[in-house]
Amino acid sequence: MEEFNVLINKAKLEKRIEEMAKQIQKDYEGKDIVFIGILKGSVMFMTELAKNIKQSVALDFMDVSSYDGKESTGNVRINKDIRDSIEGKDVIIVEDIIDTGRTLTYLKEYLKQKNPNSLRIATMLSKPSRRIMELDVDYIGFSIEDKFVIGYGLDYNEKYRNLPYIGYIE
Repeated sequence: MEEFNVLINKAKLEKRIEEMAKQIQKDYEGKDIVFIGILKGSVMFMTELAKNIKQSVALDFMDVSSYDGKESTGNVRINKDIRDSIEGKDVIIVEDIIDTGRTLTYLKEYLKQKNPNSLRIATMLSKPSRRIMELDVDYIGFSIEDKFVIGYGLDYNEKYRNLPYIGYIE
């Protein structure tokens, strides 16, 4: 496998995910949480986040697309919806990276129509310089500059998701 420039190493990722999990656990004390992971990129992050929370966490998934290669098309398409009802539940959308904010803005409005008790967003990475849509993000792992990143769930044409760190391509 190729070696890439390391942006965030494995140890730093794990430490930050533990910190985020503690904050979520504190914020949702005594409540059951539903994580909705956005496929495929969020899987590793969501799994590690859930493993670090010491209370009930239900997992569901959505598959949405707005990218073609490295570029956002601007159109959000739902390929797979959540399976279970979230009505009256405390929901956290778990995303790998927030770039323009279009996808998450769309998803937040879409999921609000399903009447959850609460709806928040957790992302491993945020690129504020690329934001087009104003979006409140409740839990951010790392804010990064505008680089094309791979690893830890993030891909380039379905490759490199399994890297144990966040790398970037020049």
